Amino acid sequence: MKLKMILTALVIAGCGVSAVIAADDPVKVREGLMKQIGGSMGALVGIAKGEKPYDAETVKTALTTISTNIKAFPDQFPAGSEANSEASPKIWESTDDFKAHAAKLGADADTVLAQLPADQAGVGAALGVIGKNCGDCHQLYRVKK
Repeated sequence: MKLKMILTALVIAGCGVSAVIAADDPVKVREGLMKQIGGSMGALVGIAKGEKPYDAETVKTALTTISTNIKAFPDQFPAGSEANSEASPKIWESTDDFKAHAAKLGADADTVLAQLPADQAGVGAALGVIGKNCGDCHQLYRVKK
């Protein structure tokens, strides 16, 4: 348990350092935020599939990362930051809808966080909601390079 706390602290510290380094480049910031969300989703999927044991602290940390990052995510798309990314031009054309998708994921992550899943099945059910939000947004607003 102590090792998990140390590793979690190192990950959080590393995220803060990388955010400071990339703070002047919105493409790097949003890529970093999304990588952290992807890592959190991966941790939850591993638990839901039974590849990793259920651990409440891991679930809470993953959901907190998703919630925090997705709320900051829409602000990382200023005009002129369209180049060299997987972001679709639709983001700048439909900003309000894009922000609504992010807000929905944030709200759903907060709801799941408030009623923290107590086991593998609960994590799987939570992923059904959260994962759908991710998929819907990626379908509309991500261009795979």
